[in-house]
Amino acid sequence: MTSLETFYDRSMELPSELLVGAIDSHVHAGPVLRSNPGHQDPFEVAIDAREAGMRAIVYYDVFGWASGTAWMVNRHVPGIQTFGGYLMNSAHGGLNPRSVRTALYMEDGCRFISFGSHCTHFSASRESTIIDGQLVPFKDAYPEFVEKELSRAIRIPEEGPISDDLAEILQMVADHPDVYLNTGHVSGPEVLRILDLAEEFKIQKVLIAHPARQQLSIDQQKDAARRGFFLEGCLVDWLYPNAPRTHYYVEKKYMDRSGELPRARRTAAQWMADIREVGPEYFVLGTDYGIRAASTPVQGMRTLITTLLDYEFTPDEIRAMTAHNPARLIGLDPQ
Repeated sequence: MTSLETFYDRSMELPSELLVGAIDSHVHAGPVLRSNPGHQDPFEVAIDAREAGMRAIVYYDVFGWASGTAWMVNRHVPGIQTFGGYLMNSAHGGLNPRSVRTALYMEDGCRFISFGSHCTHFSASRESTIIDGQLVPFKDAYPEFVEKELSRAIRIPEEGPISDDLAEILQMVADHPDVYLNTGHVSGPEVLRILDLAEEFKIQKVLIAHPARQQLSIDQQKDAARRGFFLEGCLVDWLYPNAPRTHYYVEKKYMDRSGELPRARRTAAQWMADIREVGPEYFVLGTDYGIRAASTPVQGMRTLITTLLDYEFTPDEIRAMTAHNPARLIGLDPQ
């Protein structure tokens, strides 16, 4: 490998060298609604990653069972491993034990079960349209959204008893130690309850998803790390075009437009400082890329690695976050 970079001695080669063996643990590659911005397909993503020398890809599918997608890719794209998981989104009934059980036995089986993305109660109650130049949450703009969508969104009780369905799902994950529980796009208090429930049900691996992690204070993130949970960070957190993202709902009026107006967002420097303070040894980094308005996931990983070097993370720290920790999370042998 190229010698260690310093502030005054930069290398063009080191980012590409650090891509070799890396794992992008958060890639969207479709299929998607026809209204969505174009995606690379799963085969294209895997071929690009293989050509860059990457070790694995983990697919996220908002609309289906990504483990089935990974099975197809693995049959036809040798030289790289791909994996998938299942998001408990409202299109599949939210907290639906039958869907989770199906996902766990889909072909080679999935690597994660997630509490969902755009349609958790926390996320769905904040996604917005624009009316008279102002952001207005769907729940306030469209009464029928509350009745038909928000009412079915996943919401984790912050205290007290949990539903039989949630208990059954947690037990299924616990019974599959190769599968990790993903918090999905829930609120900070819900994250803390999920972590307590994971310990109660003896779930071995949990990933605090990147939107949920950002709802936690640094002290709460440090505590989660001390308890043995992984923390996710994605390139999309601080580098993303102000362009349409994933459309979850078929209805055009339910397209989230919150990215179209100026808003405060964390800078790369703040994001890097959080990782440094909590500790790189606890982080799993990926891109959350896939739409064509952004660069390809592989180029995204190169950008992520390069920027980590810009902020003077060492190659060993970068390898921990982009190769070793993701491998531990998805159950691959260390390299």
